[in-house]
Amino acid sequence: MSLKLFISCDEATTICTKNQYKEATLMEKIKLNIHLLSCKICGLYSKQNVKLTEICNKHLQKPDCENKLSDEEKNALKEKLKGFNM
Repeated sequence: MSLKLFISCDEATTICTKNQYKEATLMEKIKLNIHLLSCKICGLYSKQNVKLTEICNKHLQKPDCENKLSDEEKNALKEKLKGFNM
């Protein structure tokens, strides 16, 4: 069994997401931390991912949120997001 400690950015982002939901193994966390030491872009991705999750969780905790989108705004947003599908 070979021990591959260096991972690609693709693998790092996957592990970063798994780690955020407490699904990453200890070995995956070690590999991610090694990768983050040398890759500033993945480090930024990791920070942004944490911040985005915090914002979503904070927003979801307010069931009667005053800042709801109208149906028209929702549809406009859906149309914009369709352009991002690959």
